[in-house]
Amino acid sequence: MDDINKQLKKGVLEILILKLLTLRDMYGYQLIQELDEASHGVFRMKEGSLYPVLYRLEDDQFIESYWEQVNDRRSVPRKYYRITARGRTEYKRALDELKRFITGIYAILDLGGK
Repeated sequence: MDDINKQLKKGVLEILILKLLTLRDMYGYQLIQELDEASHGVFRMKEGSLYPVLYRLEDDQFIESYWEQVNDRRSVPRKYYRITARGRTEYKRALDELKRFITGIYAILDLGGK
């Protein structure tokens, strides 16, 4: 079942990242924290798992990145990600598809004794 769990998570991770970026721009570690906290630990991940997804989303032009440094001269610049107009469209499309998928799953699970 661990393989199924991993595949299910992988399948919705892009949608979840796009959702978080509709709320505000975030840097990688922020995304990891938000995914973990909002999902109550279900989507706990490491940076090595997050960045390939971010790069894929960026290659598809669903998100874009930029560097920003806090006013403190000693701080390290952070790479932030923001959703693009194309990403917002993709998020809405993918969310609709996910909802249909979940509805189908519930329909099968609710068959009960049939």
